[in-house]
Amino acid sequence: HVQLAESGGGLVQAGGSLNLSCEASGRTFSTYAMGWFRQAPGKENDFVATISRGGFTTYYADSVKGRFTISRDNAKNKVYLQMNSLKPEDTAVYYCAADEMNSFSSRPSRYAYWGQGTQVTVSS
Repeated sequence: HVQLAESGGGLVQAGGSLNLSCEASGRTFSTYAMGWFRQAPGKENDFVATISRGGFTTYYADSVKGRFTISRDNAKNKVYLQMNSLKPEDTAVYYCAADEMNSFSSRPSRYAYWGQGTQVTVSS
């Protein structure tokens, strides 16, 4: 079991940057693949990025590829999402999630544990 807490959201102008953090409790963080998802009002929970247990493999949604970077520090029990060149359509609540089966998936159903989310708002 792991508990997750996101931070780093806020209001930023289009073209700006934010760096989201997600801190995990427990000693088994390095055994989970981690993912970031986002949900805009009235829309589904969309995949953003995922990273393997060791941090050596990443996978991104096409909509964020080249602008967002996922990374992790297993010594600190943290996963990050660096977001550059932000667009108004990136506005959403961003969630980090842990996949104990290490399926490295873009499907929300693969992730057993979720944080409470952090709001990101990009103004035009």
